[in-house]
Amino acid sequence: MAVATTRDEGNTARAGSERRAGSDSPSRPRKALTIGAVAKILSQEFDDISISKIRYLEDQKLLTPRRTQGGYRLYSQTDVERLRAILRMQRDEFLPLRVIRQELATGDFTGSRPGSEAAATRRAASVEAPVSMLAPEELLDQAGVSEGLLRELQEFGIVQPDRRDGRSVYDETDLEIVRAAAELSRFGVAGRNLRVFVSSADREAALLQQLVGPALRSRSQARRKEAIENLESLAAVCGHLKHLLLVRDLRRLKGD
Repeated sequence: MAVATTRDEGNTARAGSERRAGSDSPSRPRKALTIGAVAKILSQEFDDISISKIRYLEDQKLLTPRRTQGGYRLYSQTDVERLRAILRMQRDEFLPLRVIRQELATGDFTGSRPGSEAAATRRAASVEAPVSMLAPEELLDQAGVSEGLLRELQEFGIVQPDRRDGRSVYDETDLEIVRAAAELSRFGVAGRNLRVFVSSADREAALLQQLVGPALRSRSQARRKEAIENLESLAAVCGHLKHLLLVRDLRRLKGD
C-alpha cells in the first residue's frame, strides 16, 4: 500500500505518504520532497547545508515551500533549484540576503549566474564580501586609465590604497571607483570635483556608525553578523535616498 501511495503523485496531500515519498526517493526531484530529502540532495554540492539552514532561509522569506494539512514542508523541483541558486549566490558571490532577495525577484534564478567580472562588481559594492587585491599595474589595465588619472584620484582622496610590503595595493572597490571617475572625466569632471562625493560618503558612514557601531563591536558573532546585514541594508537605503534627491533636483533643473 505504501509503495502504491508513493507512486501516486495525486495522493501527495497525505502527510504520512508524502514523508515516505520524500525520504525514500531523494534522487527523484520531480516528486514532492521533504526538507530532509532536499538537504540530502544539496549536500552533494554544499557541505554546510542543514535542515536548520533551510528553515532559516524560509524564515527570511527567500523560500516558500507548500505545506500539507499536517504542517509538513514539501519542496518541488522549482523550490530545490531556487534554494540551490541562493546557496550558490552566498558561496560564490558573497551576496547578502537582501541582494539575493532582489536577484530572486527577477524570477530568473535557474539560468547561468553572471560571469566573474559581474560577480566582482557585486563584491565591490558589498560591505561584507571579501574582495581581491590588485597591484597598481593590474588596476590600470583593468580600469583602462592612465597613471596620471590614478595619481590625481589619490591626491584628492578619491582612491585610498592600502600598503603591503612597501607597495600600494588596491581592491575591487577601488577598481570600480576608478572606473566611475574615468567615466566622469570624459565629461570634464576632474579629481578635485569629486571631493564632494568623498565628503558625503564620510558623513553617511559616520551616521551609520552611530546606528550600528556598538553591535559591530559586540563579542557575539550572531550580533555582529546581524549588524553587518543591517549595515548593508542601511547603506542601500541611503544610496537610494541620495539618488532620489538627485533626481528631484535634476527635474527642477530641467524645468519640470
